[in-house]
Amino acid sequence: MTYWVRWEKEQKAMEVNAGKTLLEVMIEAGMHPDAPCGGEGKCGKCRVWCHGQGEEEREVLACQTRVDRDLWVRTGESVGAIHVLTGGYGRKTEIHPLVTVQRIALAPRKEQPGLSEWERLQKASGIPLRESLPMVRKLSQRNTKDGADLWIVRSREKVLELFFEQEEPQVWGAAFDIGTTSLAGYLVDLKSGEVLTTASAINPQFSYGADVIGRANYALEESEKPLTACIREKVNEMLAEMCRRAQGSCQDVYAVSMVGNSCMHHLFLGISPQSMVHAPYQPAVNRHLILPASDLGIEAASEAEVFWLPLIAGFVGADTVGGLLSTELAWQDELSLLIDIGTNGELVMGNRSRRMACSTAAGPALEGAKISCGMRGADGAIEHVEVDESGGVHIQVIGGEIAKGICGSGLIDAIAVLLRIGVIDDDGHMNSDDQINGQPVYWFRRPQGTDSGVYLSQKDVREVQLAKGAIAAGVTLLAEQLGITLTKIEKVYLAGAFGTYLRPENACRIGLIPRELKNRITAVGNSAGEGAIQILTCENAIRDAERLARETEFLELASLPEFQDVFVDELSFE
Repeated sequence: MTYWVRWEKEQKAMEVNAGKTLLEVMIEAGMHPDAPCGGEGKCGKCRVWCHGQGEEEREVLACQTRVDRDLWVRTGESVGAIHVLTGGYGRKTEIHPLVTVQRIALAPRKEQPGLSEWERLQKASGIPLRESLPMVRKLSQRNTKDGADLWIVRSREKVLELFFEQEEPQVWGAAFDIGTTSLAGYLVDLKSGEVLTTASAINPQFSYGADVIGRANYALEESEKPLTACIREKVNEMLAEMCRRAQGSCQDVYAVSMVGNSCMHHLFLGISPQSMVHAPYQPAVNRHLILPASDLGIEAASEAEVFWLPLIAGFVGADTVGGLLSTELAWQDELSLLIDIGTNGELVMGNRSRRMACSTAAGPALEGAKISCGMRGADGAIEHVEVDESGGVHIQVIGGEIAKGICGSGLIDAIAVLLRIGVIDDDGHMNSDDQINGQPVYWFRRPQGTDSGVYLSQKDVREVQLAKGAIAAGVTLLAEQLGITLTKIEKVYLAGAFGTYLRPENACRIGLIPRELKNRITAVGNSAGEGAIQILTCENAIRDAERLARETEFLELASLPEFQDVFVDELSFE
């Protein structure tokens, strides 16, 4: 049996099988609903309003509402423009592009008796080029009896394209940081190393869960195919948009480099994450991969290649390797700490001689999920909270709009400010007479006589404690395993959008980052994306990435007997 579902605001209608949830129907309709809990009915973010024929409209959770009759559905206010960080701090390297263009002149055939067409091409280029059937075909279709001038586009010894035109062809590369929450793309001129334009988007997989565990569970219980399909589709959209803005074509893109955590890596490649969610929690493959773009459905030049950076282990992925490539941590003698705080927190401590990495289950709270009024860094999000000398609390909202919610950087500020004015104590207990559903809350914006403003609840404080406790425990145990004190750390590289907009003094006030490191923090922006760019602009970067992944030790925090005690100690704001 089938029924019709009609979306009022979107002006869409679909005939669907009975029994499907509205969340499933929204995903099928390409609407990418927000469902951080993966459809378990816990987060309340997929709220819609619906009614049947002749019924009154009612508020429901899309993930908990099954289609059992014709329905008219009204979705809530859409999230404003998402602010995704694309800028970063790049370690200076010389430009030696991965893909190069070479002008060659084929001598007349009579001057090279006995040589095949491909051997003539090799001789003219001075490089032992590998035979490529599409390129052999293209060469054979050209009459080069009397010689010819042409351009070769090649990656190492592989010929990616042949051009017989006089004008030098455009040769571009694209780099992507596949984050759990957001995607960042960069279009790079491979002749100059210049970033021509950037693009960003929300990872469409959020409809299947806010964190990697939720998505991995969906992949195991249902299939990884829809998660793979939607992320590849979004990457193609971003690539096409960047090429359009640069006044070119996707056919000008010959290399695509990618970074992402281990789960994003597997889901993009269409690999089941099963090996990572069961002991001993290892990826199915961790070496760097060079794959035909066409095999992955990437719309680029016909012979374009995709380069995935290697993984370190478990949930310490290619994004961490990208961060190591683009910062100084692995190239200097001073001890440093790299922290990439996202849905999955990844840490590396050490120097050029020895490095150790770990992954912490920070969860999505610091990116707005599991928080009552949490949202991503979009227009309307509270991004900073301050207190004046008289104890007055002031908020700063992205886009200067009326506050609609609170994002990660605002959340850390809020906790620090409420600690300072005594609304929250060191154990995380909220002292407030205002309550919602029996929970103490603190209002940042409350329209008179309503409970529909922006607030922080006791539950939200606990979520932040769990996230910050996991990060802080990781830092403490890395130092312990390396046999150093935190005072030996010379520099802290804070990566990612969260790290860029975070106020270090407030991160240290709540204990997210140890207080003794407060004056040593440097925000490095999207260091993972910068590492992906280096793969395109420095031919030795792949070799460096392999070495960094191989030589960086992995610490499995959960296997340490002391982990639970340290984690519990770090929950306090004291």
